[in-house]
Amino acid sequence: MDKENFRFYIKVRTAFNVEATTIHDELRTVFGDEAPSYRTIARWAQWFREGREEIEDEERSGRPVAGSTPENIEEIRSIVSDDPHFTIAELQEYTDLSYGTVHRILSDHVELRKITARYIPKQLTDYRRSERVRICKENLSRFTEGGWRLSDVVTGDDSWFFHQQTGRKVSNAAWVAKDDLLPTIVRRNKFASKTLFCIFFKSTGPLLIHRVERGQIINHQYYIENCLQPVIEEIKKQRPRSDTHAIKFHHDNGGPHFHKDVLDYLHSEGITVVPQPPNSPDLSPCDFWLFDLIKRNLTDQTDSKSLHNAITEFMYSLDKEEYRKTFDKWIQRMELCVDNQGHYFEHLMK
Repeated sequence: MDKENFRFYIKVRTAFNVEATTIHDELRTVFGDEAPSYRTIARWAQWFREGREEIEDEERSGRPVAGSTPENIEEIRSIVSDDPHFTIAELQEYTDLSYGTVHRILSDHVELRKITARYIPKQLTDYRRSERVRICKENLSRFTEGGWRLSDVVTGDDSWFFHQQTGRKVSNAAWVAKDDLLPTIVRRNKFASKTLFCIFFKSTGPLLIHRVERGQIINHQYYIENCLQPVIEEIKKQRPRSDTHAIKFHHDNGGPHFHKDVLDYLHSEGITVVPQPPNSPDLSPCDFWLFDLIKRNLTDQTDSKSLHNAITEFMYSLDKEEYRKTFDKWIQRMELCVDNQGHYFEHLMK
């Protein structure tokens, strides 16, 4: 089926107010990879809705059909400027240039390269970025000028840990012979067994690894009784002389964490809360270091108890220097956040 026939089908279906996504699905079902891309279908559907009648390409008077001419370069530049998601195949169809010519224009003349979009935790507004900068500046000034010490900081958070591990893509790679079947791994079921853990640590090592029972909701009262109180008891045990003096507590902005009763309890123990910018897992040691490290090193576990034991064993096997270095990295990340005007900065890290 040639492109004019595809366009005629798009024109007819568009006249019946059929969405471009549905037209694309219909053509893919019948013609597979021979069907036009969704972007092409959406573009022609838009033209037909705007009143276009012809299904043939418009004549390009005086325009060379091949070669890296100034006219071709400018046309490619204009198209990609309007929509940077165009593929070379789509540009080829749109301009009637060869694949090699389009590729050469993009790389040598327009000087573009195609990269995959990076994932970010949240779409940051101007206000959120300014808050990230403000809070990081305040925290940094307290550590550099206000007498705060990293050795006095306690940080913690909660995360789900699966009982069965699937491994990372790189660890699943395997050499296979030419005629061997490709290895496969079944995607984890959303109902796969998992357990929620609340974990707290400081620069000298773990303080609490708390397993949350299935079905238990973490409200402010549960958080105080099962997380904060045991953590503070452990701090007092480790520091019998200084007790909780100068201790700074860092956790995220979850609802229970900033309940009035939680803040009052920490204040009664003489503990200062370190502000954490909202939507900022890149500024939380649990998120940017600990949880991912644990999950990469876990083996399959039969139940939540054995999983608890495995996590505990791994965390206590880590050198204390690793914990200390993580807090140094936390400072570096706050500095990067300020330097990058509050934008996410993971892609800038080496």
